[in-house]
Amino acid sequence: MTADILVAGRMPANVIPQLDQHFHLHVLPTDKASADAMIREVGTRIRGVATNAAQGLPLELLDQLPGLEVVASSGIGTDALNLNAAKARGIHVAVTPDVLTNDVADAGIALMLAVSRKLCMAERNVRAGRWLKGLGLGYRVTGKRLGILGLGRIGRAVAKRAEAFDMSIAYHQRTPNPDVSYRYHDSLLSLAADSDFLMIIVPGGPATDGMVNREVLDALGPDGTLINIGRGATVDEPELIRALAEGRIRGAALDVLANEPHVPEALLTMDNVVLQPHFASGTEECRAEMGQLVVDNLRAHFDGKPLLTPV
Repeated sequence: MTADILVAGRMPANVIPQLDQHFHLHVLPTDKASADAMIREVGTRIRGVATNAAQGLPLELLDQLPGLEVVASSGIGTDALNLNAAKARGIHVAVTPDVLTNDVADAGIALMLAVSRKLCMAERNVRAGRWLKGLGLGYRVTGKRLGILGLGRIGRAVAKRAEAFDMSIAYHQRTPNPDVSYRYHDSLLSLAADSDFLMIIVPGGPATDGMVNREVLDALGPDGTLINIGRGATVDEPELIRALAEGRIRGAALDVLANEPHVPEALLTMDNVVLQPHFASGTEECRAEMGQLVVDNLRAHFDGKPLLTPV
């Protein structure tokens, strides 16, 4: 018997056509009234869910799917997946790691270059006919000190790229990696004080919320730049805005924000800030590979095989 699958969130373009070939597919409407009506009709039959890291699996929805066996999420974040509740019910959960590592690492380096060399401000100048007016000079990346908060898959990929810029690389996380030669700092404060660029690549959640606070920003100092390709909540955003406005740090490049898609007005007015719409993994290749993993994880489960990328 073909399993009923619920698509509950935005999916890469290659997901729905493939799922439709192998399963009895239900795509959750975006308006609440229609979505509620669909769940009332099919909720008890749903055995699998395809979702994404942003929209996740709300508890309200989870409670309406008593037969749910597996969740396949496009993305690596688990904040919105309610893992504890899912696992308490014996629901298998898969994400899509690895396939976005290189694209996010590329984006981290691109953001570092964009903010340091004032690329976005310079581009705006050219389009507005101002040329060099008010632009000033950028600052160098090559040979500088890069501190990485979170030396996981993406952190290592960033470090590998930074080596090509002759950067001095250090990192902080809960425990050191024994198989790398980069300097380990046992505190974020120490890492910030030893960095010209501090790049955040840790996952979200209570353990990392607000880690980059006023003390850390002050340790980074007036010649330091913050790059965040991890989670917005890791940074105390009001403190970051104050540090930028007061010149206590030099600049920031942010792919993520604390209350997405809301952007504080103060950040929008700052020329020493580069902003992106949580877009670090946003390549055609990455999205296609993420989508394929969603499909492959669901097919593996219903073929009686282990998930390819379980949480």
